Amino acid sequence: MSRPAVANIRLDAFRHNYTLAKKLHGGRALAVIKANAYGHGAVQCARAIEDQADGFAVASIEEALVLREAGIASPILLLEGFFEDAEIPEIEDSNLWIVVHHSWQVQAILAARLSRPLTVWLKMDSGMHRVGLAPDEYRLAYENLKRHPNVAQIVLMSHFACADELVSMHPLQQIKTFRAATTGIDAPVSLSNSAGILGWPSSHADWSRPGIMLYGADPLLEKDKGSDVSGNLLRPVMQFASAVISLRTIPKGEPVGYGCAFVAERPIRVGVVACGYADGYPRVAPTGTPVAVDGKLTRLIGRVSMDMLTVDLTDLPDANLGSRVELWGDQVQVNEVASRAGTIAYELLCNVKRARFQYSDTSQ
Repeated sequence: MSRPAVANIRLDAFRHNYTLAKKLHGGRALAVIKANAYGHGAVQCARAIEDQADGFAVASIEEALVLREAGIASPILLLEGFFEDAEIPEIEDSNLWIVVHHSWQVQAILAARLSRPLTVWLKMDSGMHRVGLAPDEYRLAYENLKRHPNVAQIVLMSHFACADELVSMHPLQQIKTFRAATTGIDAPVSLSNSAGILGWPSSHADWSRPGIMLYGADPLLEKDKGSDVSGNLLRPVMQFASAVISLRTIPKGEPVGYGCAFVAERPIRVGVVACGYADGYPRVAPTGTPVAVDGKLTRLIGRVSMDMLTVDLTDLPDANLGSRVELWGDQVQVNEVASRAGTIAYELLCNVKRARFQYSDTSQ
């Protein structure tokens, strides 16, 4: 029998979430599957929705070529564009779309010798101040690209800094800045990421770029959230699970795990689970972080180690060796685990490794 740490990836849930994202936004939607589909498997996720997706988005040409080599023929957008001029011929050969966010990239496209024109997503820095052309240089870049034979189509785009915070005014300011700088330009627009789709209807336009919501995690901060999207509509795609491999009962006052960081406040039945930070479970998750054992909620106790973690089975008398442990998925929300660990769901999902990946699709 192999080690029981498993990441169960439900592709029917991924398909459902994409359909939902597109319905909520309207228009067309690029499914963001960068970083190996946020740790879920980019090729498998792309294949699951290729018949309905308007296209995909990845970070770099390396990620795009993995999809092309797997037979994915749909449009693929490079969200970071290209990093040097030498990539342009391969971008052309592989029929990729590119984000252009800097003046040197504009000049490189204009100077390139191409046999067919490129589709460009021209990115504005409307207030995030990470990448993107400044509003006052955006129109000139657009005009230079638009009239050049190396460019087939241009999509206007920007990216939000605070869309996950519904109390923030910053997204509205970014939308205002973007609209002012693009007044009179007749071209498709893309502003909405997952948080934009769910929380900022005024950002909805021709294209959306759903990411984290495709994997079943709500990007909106809990304290601000006024919707029930994550609870009733989005479906978790990854169920990260393992099993109890050891049992013991310790008396009150005895410690558990490295550093003796947890001390039993009463006699406690301890279950050892085959999963640790080398598998992607956060080492900093504190005692009290929820887990589910055989479908019943309990808590993490003690420090997470490289290969194992410990859970409280005191009030679960039927739990035994081999009992199934859900670390996140259907009963334990990945957002809750991330919050307890002081991070975000994106990081947890991207970090899952060493566990066996199993793919299922109940709709097939």
